[in-house]
Amino acid sequence: MAQRMSIEPHQVIEVHSPATLKKIGEVAANSPLEVRAAVQKAREAFRVWSALDLKQRAEVLLSARDLFLAHREELIELICNENGKPRLEALVEITYVCDVITFYAKQGQRFLKPQRVTPHLLRNKKVTTIYNPRGVIGMITPWNFPLILTIGEAIPALMAGNAVVIKPSEWTPLIAERGAELLQQAFQAAGLPPQILQVVNGYGETGGALVDEADMIAFTGSVRTGKAVAVRAAQRLIPISLELGGKDPMIVLRDADIERAANAAVWGAFTNSGQVCISVERVYVEEPIAEEFTRRVVEKTKSLRQGSDVSEINTNSRVDVGAMTFPKQIETVEAHVADARAHGAQILTGGQRNPDLPGRFYEPTVLAGVDHSMKVMTDETFGPVLPIMRVKNAEEALRLANDTIYGLNASVWTRDKAKGEAIAARVEAGMTCVNDVLVGFGISDAPSGGLKESGIGKRHGAEGIRRFCHQQVIVTDRFGMKREPLWYPYDATTERFLTRAVGALFSSKLSAKLKSLFGK
Repeated sequence: MAQRMSIEPHQVIEVHSPATLKKIGEVAANSPLEVRAAVQKAREAFRVWSALDLKQRAEVLLSARDLFLAHREELIELICNENGKPRLEALVEITYVCDVITFYAKQGQRFLKPQRVTPHLLRNKKVTTIYNPRGVIGMITPWNFPLILTIGEAIPALMAGNAVVIKPSEWTPLIAERGAELLQQAFQAAGLPPQILQVVNGYGETGGALVDEADMIAFTGSVRTGKAVAVRAAQRLIPISLELGGKDPMIVLRDADIERAANAAVWGAFTNSGQVCISVERVYVEEPIAEEFTRRVVEKTKSLRQGSDVSEINTNSRVDVGAMTFPKQIETVEAHVADARAHGAQILTGGQRNPDLPGRFYEPTVLAGVDHSMKVMTDETFGPVLPIMRVKNAEEALRLANDTIYGLNASVWTRDKAKGEAIAARVEAGMTCVNDVLVGFGISDAPSGGLKESGIGKRHGAEGIRRFCHQQVIVTDRFGMKREPLWYPYDATTERFLTRAVGALFSSKLSAKLKSLFGK
């Protein structure tokens, strides 16, 4: 939906490696009519898939996990080629998918089992809540984690009994298609229709068509496009979940372990070339340790190896920082660094495209002398840039950390863990780490999501699978009387009884008297 391009019949989307700029494949763009057809096939497959119990669905998804493991080298190379990230980071994507399958296969039944509710008033009623799949879930996904945010996002929706149609980024469609093929193999091996999970490709028109057809939309991407998705979904009153941008702060207090904090800042800012919604995008460090912290960060940044390592042939040769996937994103990075420099920031290392590499490589960059007049401290950069700002104390750091439209992730650094947790609780973010970075997303047990303009809804944990369900309440009468007290005909006796009951149940004076007689 970010690009409003009209799709011609049989239009082809070429896919190029961001590391080499060479063509590595192509996919056909799907028209709105083809999206509608895919959703219709998904509805038919949904009836078969949702009829299985959770244990049966878990067995199928676990068999798909085995296929991901068996094809991991192929998947690693495809992710590296298409996305530009180093091999280890590609392996992390496969690890995530295998973990999320394992987690929901084991915990899905517990999360979705019927729950009894004991009414506080109408004790003559039995109340149960159940979780039913919504139907066809449409997923519109970005390019920065092309396996995690497509197949990994689909797993809890599938486990809940839904069918899924994924519209991946036009910059990284190949890994989504290959991941879907492996899941489809697992479905077919179990005698199930492969259309339980499908991929449609294209630009904004394709994504818009999916919003128009699916029963729910899960979107991950920019704030601007997320708002457009929300408006379009609202016209149909279908549920949505949105994970949008972040400008995640790192607060480093004077009693922090400087070495650990510096290591975390470098990795947290530059992993996946900074193309992570929960990247460390700004650092606030207390003045007494600012110089030493910054020195170590710069030293570690200069030692990073940048490049491409697609194949495992040279097993001892690895890179730390890869390419940037999206051409416009590297332009945003350049613009933010130029704006910071124009406003007085100092570039301590990096600050340009890597002149020694052929693709879209931007050097890991550390900035000092920054403040909130600069875009690099207020707007999402989404690239390998780490601005460091000195602050007088924790209160100033906290105020600046919360001075943002975003609220996705954050971190606090101090040897006093109790103090760190207290400060973390005051950070306006969906998740805040103490003496760690980014790790919260990898904890499948804990809900992950944002505040403010960082999104709506949660991944992971019970919330991560229940969002793909209707919560239905079933109320059953327990005693079977011929007539309830409030049923017709109304009469004075019933009114007098209800009047006395209301007084007895809700009178503050009576409650106080009973408390004095019987205590709590």
